[in-house]
Amino acid sequence: MSATHPNDKLVRMANQIALFFRSYPENEAVAGIHNHIVAFWTPKMRRDIEGYADEAGERLDPLVHKALDGKPVTDSPVRPATRNPQLAGEGASDAG
Repeated sequence: MSATHPNDKLVRMANQIALFFRSYPENEAVAGIHNHIVAFWTPKMRRDIEGYADEAGERLDPLVHKALDGKPVTDSPVRPATRNPQLAGEGASDAG
């Protein structure tokens, strides 16, 4: 896939996150996408995808559009120890 706009890579990344959460109930999926973007994307990446969402239109998963609309009212299905990089190790796997 060749990017035609600098933010197309962000669209692809956001859609991959949405694909992961697609099997959850919609409200949990939206919360999971929102929390992942807030926790792991830089502020610039978040500003860029938020500013580009309307232009991306249908190329951006509807769940991502909802996740970008504001703070979700439901908890993410991802355990707290793994949704926040500052909590890494607390309740996470001890493998390795």
